[in-house]
Amino acid sequence: MLLDAASLYFRAFYGVPTSVTSPDGRPVNAVRGFLDMTSRLLTTHAPGRLVACWDDDWRPAFRVEALAPDGSEEVVPDELSPQVPVLIDVLAAAGIARVGAPGYEADDIIGTLATRARGPVDVVTGDRDLFQLVDDDRGIRVLYTARGIGDIELVDEAAVTARYGIPGRAYGDFAVLRGDPSDGLPGVAGVGAKTAAALINAFGDLAGIRAAVARSVVPQPPLTGPVLKKLVAASDYLDRAPVVVAVARTIDLPPVEGDLPARPADAGALADLAERHGIGSSVRRLGAALGWPEETLP
Repeated sequence: MLLDAASLYFRAFYGVPTSVTSPDGRPVNAVRGFLDMTSRLLTTHAPGRLVACWDDDWRPAFRVEALAPDGSEEVVPDELSPQVPVLIDVLAAAGIARVGAPGYEADDIIGTLATRARGPVDVVTGDRDLFQLVDDDRGIRVLYTARGIGDIELVDEAAVTARYGIPGRAYGDFAVLRGDPSDGLPGVAGVGAKTAAALINAFGDLAGIRAAVARSVVPQPPLTGPVLKKLVAASDYLDRAPVVVAVARTIDLPPVEGDLPARPADAGALADLAERHGIGSSVRRLGAALGWPEETLP
């Protein structure tokens, strides 16, 4: 199980009231929510391995260079920022693997670890970009949290096809054509979801679509005259946009096992963190979900 950590702690922050505080009055709602969500995932899905995948760089330079940003920046609420280091400390003391890489997003960590995996993979995220990783043959699916951790949507190839009318592997090209504001992708002007799906199904992928455009084929559905003109006009955008949405799958990461800890990596540190931040109940739920001995729980 690969956790898109930022996706989960943002969801936790907005899903749990900021009135949930530590003994000294500081909000710990994101920490509590993240730990409780993780406990629920462990209990419900019983993964054999678990990795919290981290955004070491929310907007990597290679993506910014490929497509000029729209001026938006990641907005981290003031009450959330101080909670992230606390969560890092708790995960370390618990012994849960946390992996990031300089210059890359959590998406790229997930893409690389999923590609390396020898068995089935569940990707937990609220980010549709990761739909491009679904692969029934390899057992890679997304546990999509858009409606909350209590109402997870299992996304496999059939689910992507049912929702968008395309194969799962084509989601990245679909997003480039249709656009995706969350990635700053404007899309091809005048090409909506239905046309994007029709083009992908007719020509296989973005490369196939562009090859058909380059051949100046006789216009015919779905590559009608107006659509052909729109794709030609968007040529520069289509040169650059795929780098923004495509998840990296071969970045240089050390071996990551992600074995579930049979007991806390540092029980003393974990107990101190639990007491200092008033998160003992969430830590105990996490320990119970991991099957820790009673005496190791704070």
